[in-house]
Amino acid sequence: MKLILKWLLTAAAVFLLANFLSGVTVDGYTTALIVSVILAVLNLFVKPILVIFTLPITIFTLGLFLLVINAIIILLASNLISGFHVNGIWTAIIFSILLSILESILHSLIKED
Repeated sequence: MKLILKWLLTAAAVFLLANFLSGVTVDGYTTALIVSVILAVLNLFVKPILVIFTLPITIFTLGLFLLVINAIIILLASNLISGFHVNGIWTAIIFSILLSILESILHSLIKED
């Protein structure tokens, strides 16, 4: 049940940020739901591979390169989903930072058992 609730909260965060940021567009709430699922799948399977391959540059930049990896994941989701579009890498970085902050706030509202 909590997984579905977190999925819906992430979709709401994506939809809210798409309306807030000028470089991000989402066609509707259904597309935001699809974006949240695709981002979860990409974060589960693709992100660990990217982190391993870019480990030296991530260590050299003291972890700041992870922001670029998150932006790449968002741009990849933008290419996979037709109703979701992100203009560029800087917009994707800002979107990823704001999405992380908003998700942590929204997920902290869920009561733990």
